Amino acid sequence: MFAIYFAVFAISIIGVELFRRLSLKREMLDIPNERSSHKVPTPRGGGIIICVVSVLTFFIYSLVSGEIFPWAYFVGAGIVAGISLLDDLRTISPSWRILFHSLAAVLAIWAYGGFEAILVPFYGIIQIGLWVNIFTFLWIVWLINAYNFMDGIDGIAGTQSVTAGIGWGLTGLFWGIEDVAFYGGVLAMSSMGFLLLNWQPAKIFMGDVGSAFLGYTFAVIPLLAKKHIGSPEAESILPWIAVVFVWFFVFDSVLTFLKRLFRGEKVWQPHREHIYQKLVIAGFSHSKVTGIYGLASAIV
Repeated sequence: MFAIYFAVFAISIIGVELFRRLSLKREMLDIPNERSSHKVPTPRGGGIIICVVSVLTFFIYSLVSGEIFPWAYFVGAGIVAGISLLDDLRTISPSWRILFHSLAAVLAIWAYGGFEAILVPFYGIIQIGLWVNIFTFLWIVWLINAYNFMDGIDGIAGTQSVTAGIGWGLTGLFWGIEDVAFYGGVLAMSSMGFLLLNWQPAKIFMGDVGSAFLGYTFAVIPLLAKKHIGSPEAESILPWIAVVFVWFFVFDSVLTFLKRLFRGEKVWQPHREHIYQKLVIAGFSHSKVTGIYGLASAIV
C-alpha cells in the first residue's frame, strides 16, 4: 500500500510540473488584480492533476479490489471538475456553476442517500426526517463553493486536502472501511505532491478545477462511508466528522458569508473579507497563514 501512495505522490509531482510548463507555453496564467494575493502572473489549473491522479487511482483500486464501484461519485466529480476547468479557462457565470454543482449533489444523494440523523451532544440522536435531502444537498453545494472561496493563498487548499485526506484515511481504518481509508490516503498524497509546487512562492495555482473537486469529494466521502456503517449511532456522527476534517474552511466561509450578508453586500461577488485574507493583509506570510490553518485542522 505504501508503494501505491508513493507512486501517487511521485506521479502528482511530475504531472503538476508538466502541466505548469504547458500552462506557461500556452499562457494559461492567473493575472494579478486588486483582489489578488499574488503579484506576478502564475500558471493555474494545476488541481486537475490532483483530480485525475486521485480518481484514476481510485477507479483502478475499485476494479482490482472488487469493491462496489462508486459510479455516481465519479460522474459527479467529473461534472464538478469539468465546469470548473471551463471556468479556469474562460469565465463561467455563477448561475451555471451552481447548476452543475447542484446536479452533482443530486446525483450523489440519489445514489448514496443523505445524512438521515445527527448526534446532538447531551441530547441524543435527532432524525432529520423530511429535510434529509435538502440538508445534504446544501452541505455538498456549500462545501464545493466554500473550498473554492478558501483557495486564495499559496498552499492553503492543498494543505487542507492533506489533513482531511489523512483524517478520512484514519477514519476508514478505524471503522474497517477499506475504500474510504485507501482513498483518503490517495487524496492526501496527490495533494502533497501538488503542494511542493504550490507552497509559497507558488509556481502554480490549484484553480477552480482542483478546489471544487476537493470540496465535492470531501462532502461526498461521508456518504460513501455511510453505506458501510450498520450502526445508527455511528451514522449519526458522520455529519460531525465531515465538518471536523474541514472545520476551519467551513468556519471561515460561513462567518464571512454571514458578515457580508448582514451588511447588505452582494455575497456572490469577489472580496477580501476572509480571515486568511485579512491575516495576509496584516502582514503574515502565505506560509504562516497556511500553517495556522493546517495546524488547526490537524489538531481538531
